[in-house]
Parts: sequence; structure tokens; C-alpha cells
Amino acid sequence: MGNCLVTELKGVGARLAERLERLGISSIQELLFHLPQRYQDRTQLTAIGSLQPGTQAVIAAEIGLAQIRYGRRRSLLCLVSDGTGKLTLRFFHFGGAQQRAFAAGCRILCFGEVRAGPAGMEMVHPEYQLLDTDEEPALEQSLTPIYPTTEGLGQARLRKLSLAALERLEGGCRLNDYLPAPVREKLDFPPLDVALRSLHRPSPGLPLNALEQSDYPPRLRLVFEELLAHHLSLRLLRRRFTDSLAPALVATGKLIPSFLGRLEFSLTNAQQRVVAELSTDLAAEHPMHRLVQGDVGSGKTVVAALAALQAIEAGFQVAIMAPTELLAEQHFNCFQAWFQPLAIECSWLTGKLKAKARRETLKAISSGTAQLLVGTHAVFQEEVKFSRLGLVVIDEQHRFGVHQRLALRNKGVSEGVRPHQMVMTATPIPRTLAMAAYADLDTSTIDELPPGRQPIETAIVSDRRRDEVVERIARACAAGQQAYWVCPLIDESELLQCRAAAETAETLTGALPEVRVGLVHGRMKKPDRDRTMAAFKAGEIDLLVATTVIEVGVDVPNASLMIVDNAERLGLAQLHQLRGRVGRGERQSVCVLLYRSPLSANARSRLQVLRASNDGFEIAQRDLELRGPGEVLGTRQTGAMQFRIADIMRDQALLPQVEKVAEEMLQQWPDQVPPLVRRWVGGGVHYADV
Repeated sequence: MGNCLVTELKGVGARLAERLERLGISSIQELLFHLPQRYQDRTQLTAIGSLQPGTQAVIAAEIGLAQIRYGRRRSLLCLVSDGTGKLTLRFFHFGGAQQRAFAAGCRILCFGEVRAGPAGMEMVHPEYQLLDTDEEPALEQSLTPIYPTTEGLGQARLRKLSLAALERLEGGCRLNDYLPAPVREKLDFPPLDVALRSLHRPSPGLPLNALEQSDYPPRLRLVFEELLAHHLSLRLLRRRFTDSLAPALVATGKLIPSFLGRLEFSLTNAQQRVVAELSTDLAAEHPMHRLVQGDVGSGKTVVAALAALQAIEAGFQVAIMAPTELLAEQHFNCFQAWFQPLAIECSWLTGKLKAKARRETLKAISSGTAQLLVGTHAVFQEEVKFSRLGLVVIDEQHRFGVHQRLALRNKGVSEGVRPHQMVMTATPIPRTLAMAAYADLDTSTIDELPPGRQPIETAIVSDRRRDEVVERIARACAAGQQAYWVCPLIDESELLQCRAAAETAETLTGALPEVRVGLVHGRMKKPDRDRTMAAFKAGEIDLLVATTVIEVGVDVPNASLMIVDNAERLGLAQLHQLRGRVGRGERQSVCVLLYRSPLSANARSRLQVLRASNDGFEIAQRDLELRGPGEVLGTRQTGAMQFRIADIMRDQALLPQVEKVAEEMLQQWPDQVPPLVRRWVGGGVHYADV
């Protein structure tokens, strides 16, 4: 059926085909998989006397009177009765012909929502049909589907088209069922054609709310199949990369012992475990694709440094990419400080680099002199040519979105040999989401914080108590502590955000004459920002006022107080990241979430979650529940992870079974996997890359 075009259906010309294309429908198969969102019951008549407000119903009645009512808004009122009661039909848009058609004594069949009106029950703009005197009302034989639609394409047309598509199922456009019969039987799923027919034209008598639930067997079968197709697309992608070649980066022991000996701390057990997993992967001749996740402050950067050293020991280059210039800059400074004593050449590349410096950096990369390259996505522009790229490290990978993660895998490929890839995130991914969105990656978790770390106390404080918060800063700084005051995005303008931070710094300087106040924001020149950050780290600044540029990467152990202004504007993950800037020393740290009233229910939930927990995984799970998977994964704008019928949050209980069936299909029915993926994922990112 994949080859049966929608234009083969009667009445589908170029104009209608173009409108269907807007809904992603070009074939009869796609039309059948364009499923109803909800249903209406038009299969039985309801007596007017038993109508209830808020319900939808079909009534057959006799017209008593039709008249125009003038008021704030002109309307046509038509009074009808059926012997059990009276009902008013109200029309705001009408013509003279319509008014004349509503003659007293005529019979009418109506469908609409019943509501309480000024003079009893009424229907506003019902769908209606005038009946001949002896004509029996023609009721629907199945429940009526309501489809997602687009401009110029009404429900009646879509219903007609879906009915024609269902008829073609009987004829020459049969639909292959790619879910193997043994799997269907084990899960008690109906065959595909039965499931589709049941969803497009459900039998009368079925409760409407049951049909719309994902545990209704025909719907459950398609929800499961869609989740399975997405999961398989990632598994195919993983298999493709696993089957390709990568350089075997074997640790020689030249650099790593020296590096570990210079560290002022010992690795935690969790760090050692993850380093061992990475080391094993890097030494293999197939590309590593590993997600390293760990809570704020768990020490992912040191783990990345050890992976980088293994690649450099083996004679290869390493590229480290961060989503923002500030974070890339902090990584560069950190790696430079660690690697310079080991005589490792580190380079830096962002879009803002001057022409001469850029040329020199590009030359160092292509010649192989630059052993480690740190930068933003500029690291992977076409003009950047590596000599021997062995490992790619992507930090805060969820900020890049799924498309970019997959596209990056094609970079650094030389004569069929791919570099290893490690992606890091300090925003833990709930297992539910990892199973659905990261089936192409192995996952390592640093689930232990360095010893001596105390949980951070979190307080939620109204903006009306701002003076008390300022007084608290004065006391903390007088006791030798340091503090942050973060001004989040006021709107989409970075300029306004920076201005708000500057004004806040000025106000606080006036209010706290004994406190040395510094300012950092995204529009400052790099040398000025560096000087301010260095002064704060050295203890020469007591209070750092900043925009959210300090969200990740800043490490000042003496800073033990964090104020987040307008905290209600930020998401859970971002608030948790900001809170993680304190609590890095031995002193008890406090994070104050300053909010402006009134708080929305969602904002209140977010702040309370943060007050109740310091656990990044628990916070990530709640973030998923509050914001949805697209926001958490960075895919909302990319079009990836957009499901037609499945919903990760609602259907997460199916995922373990999906994983199991995916494994069975790859082993026992591999030929059915690609067409199943094509049906649901189409030309989407995962399959296109396979």
C-alpha cells in the first residue's frame, strides 16, 4: 500500500492533495495512519426531555418558530420540540435563505453540544439536516471520528477520505502487517487492518472515553508499534556505527599516571567505574558512543580529561564541544591548566576568533600540532580539518538537540574510520526517556558526589522580603563567605537581560557599601569577564551579580550563598544547575529562590520540587512530568521525537516490553524491521541516517 498515492482516491485533485500534504499525507497508507483524536456518538437519538448540559447529542424535532433576536449580537433563534421537551437552536452566522428554510411544522435532525441558555436548553450552531415529513432520520452506523485538520480541510472531507481509504484495504491496496504474528498473539494485539478499522470507525455502544485511552486494544497496538519503530530506528543507527571502524585508542601509561598524581583529590568510586567503561570502549576497534551523565558537581570533566588523555597517548587528536562560548572557555582554561604541565598542546576555536588567530588555529589542527581542540559548534565547521581525530566529547549535549548529535557522527570520518564519541550531561535523563531517545548510546552514570559535600539548603522567598535577603548577603560576606545573585532572562532580549543585571549590581552596590560587588554578563568583552571571574575566584569580589551565563562550569568553593531572582521564570533543570554553583566547599550552602507573586500552579510545583530534593535524577523525572520530553531533550524545535499517537509520559510503562520486542525482531525477523521503521519514522532523522 506504500505506493498507493492519495491522488488515486476519487475527488482528490492537486488542490486537495496540497492540503493533505500539509498534514504529512501523500499516500493512502499515511491517510490511514492519520488517526482520530477523539469521537462523537451520532448513532442514537436522544429525547429533548433527557438532554443534559455539557453533553453532545442527536435530536429529531419539529420546528415551532424561527426569529431574529437583536441584542449585543444579532442571532437567529429556532425553537424546536419533540413531545418530551423544547430546545432552542442559536445561529450567529446565518442568511435569509436559512431563516426561510426553518418554517414552522418542518422536521429537523440536529447534532451539537447542549448548554443552558437564557430560556432553557440550547444548541449553538448545531450541524443539522431538514427532513421530509415521513423521512426516517438517518443515523450514523459507527461512532464519528474527529481528526487533526488544517485550513481548507474540514472534518466531513477527512471522514469521507478515510472511509475511501478503508475500502481500498479490501481492494488492491492491502497493508502489510510488520508486527510478527507470534508477537501480536503474545501481546494479545489485533491485526493491523482490524486495529485501523476499529479506530477510524468504532462500533456503536463503545464508551467514548474508553476509545480515547491508550489501553483500548486497537489504539494500544498502534501506540506500541510507534514506540517500537522509534526504538528500532535508534537501534539500527547504533548497529550501523557499531559495525563501522574506529581507531583502537590503547592507554600506554605515559600521561594518565602523571595527571592523576597532580590532582588535589582522589577519584570517587563512581568516577573510577565510568573511566574504566570509557577506557574499554576506546580500546576497541568500533566507535564508542557513550552518554556520561552525572549530577551537578559529580566530576564529569575529570572523567572526560582521562578519556582525552587515553586518545592523546595513542597519538590521536581530541575535540571538545560546548554549547556556549562561556562554557567552552571554562573548559579550555580547565584543560589548559591540567594539560600544559604534561606538554599537551591545547587550542581554542569559536565563531568570535579574529581572522589571524583563526588561521593559526586551523593550521595547528590540520597539521596535528593541536592535540586537544576546545570550542563551540565552530569546531565542526567544514573548514576545520583534523589530522587524526580520535575522540569527540560533547558537553551538555541536550542543548544541541537530537539532529545535531546524529549529524556530528559523520564528522572526522577518514577513509571509513570514525572517531569515538562521548556525550556528557549534567541534566540527568530519566530512564524512561533514555530508553526512548538514547537507544543508540551506551549510558554511564556518575551517581556519587565527592566526599565532604553537604546537601544545599533551598529556601523559597517572596520578592516582598528582598530587604531580608540583602541583609543575609551582608552577614554572609562579613563572615568571609561569597555569594551569587543571578538575574534570569527577562524576555528574549539578551540586551535587556544584561541591563537588568547591571541595574541590580548598581542597586546592590548602593545597599551593601561594605560588600565588593562584581558583574558578569554575556555582552561583556572576554578579557573583562575573565578578570571579574578570576577576581571572584581569588576572593577579591564578595558578591557576583550575573546572568544565567554562570549556569554551568563555574567552580568557586568559597561561594556558599546563591540568590536566584525571578526564580519562577526558570525551568527545574536550569534552577538545579544554578544551585549547583554553591555547595562546592565544606561550608553549609544555601540557595534562595526569590519569586514574584502571583505564582502559577506550575511555577509553584517547580519551586517546591527543588526545595524538597537535591537529587538531580528525581528533579529530572519531575521536570519531565511538568515540561514534557521535547523540552527536556532539546527536541521541541527540531521535529524529532514527535509521535503521532504515542506519548512517552503516558505510555512509559510499555517501554521495557518495547525494548524486549525490538531485540526479538532484530534477532528473528530482521527483514520486517526496516519497513516498520519507514512506516512510522518515515524520512525522519534516525532512519534517514541509516
